Amino acid sequence: MLTALSRTHLGRALRRLRNDTNGSVSVEFVIYMPLLLGMFAAIYTFFDAFRRDSVNLKAAYTISDLISRETTAINDAYLNSMYEMTKLLIRQDSQLGLRVSVIRWDDADAKYYVDWSEVRGTSDITWTDATINTVAHKLPSMPDQERVILVETFNEMQPAFDVGLPTLDLDNFVFTRPRFAPLVAFEGSSSGGGGHDDGTGGTD
Repeated sequence: MLTALSRTHLGRALRRLRNDTNGSVSVEFVIYMPLLLGMFAAIYTFFDAFRRDSVNLKAAYTISDLISRETTAINDAYLNSMYEMTKLLIRQDSQLGLRVSVIRWDDADAKYYVDWSEVRGTSDITWTDATINTVAHKLPSMPDQERVILVETFNEMQPAFDVGLPTLDLDNFVFTRPRFAPLVAFEGSSSGGGGHDDGTGGTD
């Protein structure tokens, strides 16, 4: 008799516990809040990565466009100002590298040559006649002795949150034709293939 009453009492207690909703919101909050925070952190991190990549690319195009409009030789001070402008456009505290080069195509040799190449910031390697053709697949097809201004930016992005995204190399490779002159020269540059005869009767 006592055993039957105990079982009945226990059954009623379990049913009351099953139907009791007190504290359910708190339990659900504890379960779902970490998941929601993780989702928001992942969305923000990936959005920030795409945004910063877009900003870096636009900055490279801006610098390339500005240089392409020059009709006289540029110098160290000019490139230093372009580097500072690039940092302002990107608006990030991370280290930035900038490489600006003028590349020429030669039909007779079927290869590219470097008129000049300069670096700023974290970049320390300039293009030369011996190395530029390693990226020939990235350069445009051009008529004989045509030139392009190649602007490259190098920037690292550390993700805002640890969501499995590694440190990203935001490297951009942008080229533009000189707009108002056949060549944008650089004062005093000794890098690249300045000694190559392009048939124009002058020194590149």
